[in-house]
Amino acid sequence: MLQISNMTKSYAAQTVLDDISFTVSAREHVGLIGPNGCGKTTLLRIITGQEQPERGRVNLDAHATVGYLAQGIAFDDPRTIGEYIRAGIVGYDDARRQVEVLAARMAQSSSQENVDAYDAAFTRFESLGGYAVDHRAKAILAGLGLDVPQDTPITKLSGGQRARGGLAQVLIAEPNLLLLDEPTNHLDITALEWLERFIVNYRGAAIIVSHDWTFLDATVARILELDDKTHRVTEYVGNYTDYVEAKSLAREKQFEQWQDQQDEILQLQNAARHLRGIAKFRKGGKADTGDKFAKGFFANRGLETVKRAKQIERRVERLLTEEKIDKPQRTWEMKLEFGPMPRGGQIVVALEDLGFRFGNGERDQAGRPDRRDQAGRATWLFRHVDLTLQHGERIALVGPNGSGKTTLLNIIAGELPPTEGNLRIGANVKVGYMPQEQQSLDAHTTPLALIRGIASMDETETRNFLHYFLFAGDGVFTPIASLSYGERARLLLARLVVSGVNCLLLDEPINHLDIPSRARFQSALEAFPGTILIATHDRAFIDQFATGIWSPRAGTIKRFLDREELNRE
Repeated sequence: MLQISNMTKSYAAQTVLDDISFTVSAREHVGLIGPNGCGKTTLLRIITGQEQPERGRVNLDAHATVGYLAQGIAFDDPRTIGEYIRAGIVGYDDARRQVEVLAARMAQSSSQENVDAYDAAFTRFESLGGYAVDHRAKAILAGLGLDVPQDTPITKLSGGQRARGGLAQVLIAEPNLLLLDEPTNHLDITALEWLERFIVNYRGAAIIVSHDWTFLDATVARILELDDKTHRVTEYVGNYTDYVEAKSLAREKQFEQWQDQQDEILQLQNAARHLRGIAKFRKGGKADTGDKFAKGFFANRGLETVKRAKQIERRVERLLTEEKIDKPQRTWEMKLEFGPMPRGGQIVVALEDLGFRFGNGERDQAGRPDRRDQAGRATWLFRHVDLTLQHGERIALVGPNGSGKTTLLNIIAGELPPTEGNLRIGANVKVGYMPQEQQSLDAHTTPLALIRGIASMDETETRNFLHYFLFAGDGVFTPIASLSYGERARLLLARLVVSGVNCLLLDEPINHLDIPSRARFQSALEAFPGTILIATHDRAFIDQFATGIWSPRAGTIKRFLDREELNRE
């Protein structure tokens, strides 16, 4: 299906891809992983022809079609969501309009010329999917949780809805090769599981870039890892869990080989040093005896000893150069040491008969207008919520997009008043809120300046603190505008921690983080001694981290023990 041969790509002096080669067979589903910014999107754009490599080739099967999901739809796209999705089938809308024009013409005159033209147009229309495309579009939109009329302008959709529309456009075309760049972003768990089933049953090939461990486990049978230091691809058979196990074993083996080589180098260096010492002794130690024969004998023995020493030293040089085994790189983790914080009461947050509805023309967090029924009355987002958040709990806030998760977090954070009921914050509880958007960070400042502006620490203390969050060396001077999404998420967490909060409210903090960054972020949260309420769709994170779940259900918000109990509801 696809063959990549010796591909190299650079931007100015920065190499992104270096002599990459791999193949993807028909119907094979492959995961493409690597840290943010390592070149995964560049590789996909080269496969589609949107960028060109300096060297190497992309070979696709003849007549193979490619569907590419990029990250995001233009905000000024003038089309409706239905037009946008159908545009994934090249020529479909034109063929449909031609059928409608010729049908109208036949109604006026059923001449043979009109009949033949209509038959030809309808045959082409049917070859592109015909009227069944409407049903496929509806099913895909429903599966992805994009419950809007197809005549809705794209400009009226939220960013998350646009992303799901882009995914729907690619899926409806059913290409021979799917290239999906972060398809799980902006999907709730229901849509995630629908997409998993779609990919598992998909008859074409697929290359999937994703930071969702569970999704990759369900959908791929091979992993391509793009290394951000060597800029090369390493292949692993199996899903993501298989990759992690193989990677761990390979790392252990490499460390053992490195250690063996270091031992060998040390032994050889000692042997060479010993031989040179012997040669030096023989050269000087027998010279005063006056015995010319002995002097010559020991001189020759000395030369032989020096020769052996040089041979050993050349062997050491080879071990240090062309035969060198690199020491496996240490993976830095967040190692936080939280200072004393107020314990507070056992009840951190209490929601008592809480309810909320948008009114007075307000818009929700996605920018959508308030919800109203057919009589024009504002509808309730949720009502009769009676929940308590206990000290030390880690609660995952789980539910469909638009079900009120962000609204609830805003209410608890004090940024939005409830329409009815009461919110009580426990004694000595200091709430810190990390919203989904990162606009609260000044793009022109640096991590060092940000933290020093909050805490009374000198530069050395601040740099040590930021090192816990993986900001090392000159990284503390990097403008926030130049930080990756993952780095900004860690900085937001650092800002909350240094502020002395003991209750964290987090809205999709790991949505755009790569898998290693997600693991680091989770490690930081696990070290936090306070209470956490986090909105997330990451199933692995929920299963490993959460001590309970809150989820919108039947117009209210209920508590569940875990995802198993949630799924039984």
